[in-house]
Amino acid sequence: MKLKAVVLSTLVTVSLSALTVGEIPKTVTLSKDNGGLAVDGSPWSSASIKDKVYVMFYVDPDEKDVNSHFSDALKAKKYDRTKYGSLAVVNLAATWKPNFVIEKILKSKQKEFPDTIYVKDKNSVLVNEWEVADDSSDIIIFNKDGNVLFYKAGKMSDEDMQKAFSLIEANI
Repeated sequence: MKLKAVVLSTLVTVSLSALTVGEIPKTVTLSKDNGGLAVDGSPWSSASIKDKVYVMFYVDPDEKDVNSHFSDALKAKKYDRTKYGSLAVVNLAATWKPNFVIEKILKSKQKEFPDTIYVKDKNSVLVNEWEVADDSSDIIIFNKDGNVLFYKAGKMSDEDMQKAFSLIEANI
């Protein structure tokens, strides 16, 4: 009986910190040694995920191409940028590649795609705080209030993509 209580208590505790569809995740700030905005290193907070529908790519640099088919299809939709935003959070701790190389690439990407917010996560903070997949390509969609609408770790299937686009369009 005690074992059941411990297991149940652990599961409840884990679910409170994990990313949950329908809920606003725990506020996380990436700054200083933990990361920040790619363009200038200034702090980034997940509390800024509001007022628009946001699609977040949380990516291990070694897995950057896993969901390029979804990214390309998303760009082709040309959603109204006053109602839609995109975030690319790069998990620098998940790769063997040197941070300075990835940071240089991110600054270049920020110039090439100024409508996307590029963020560095130097210590897998979102892996630890939101329990998203590590060493992966994660897609998270948020509504205008910051609630999670969709979460997928790994490669998006055609069905996943259809669901994602339906949720974006229903919430814009």
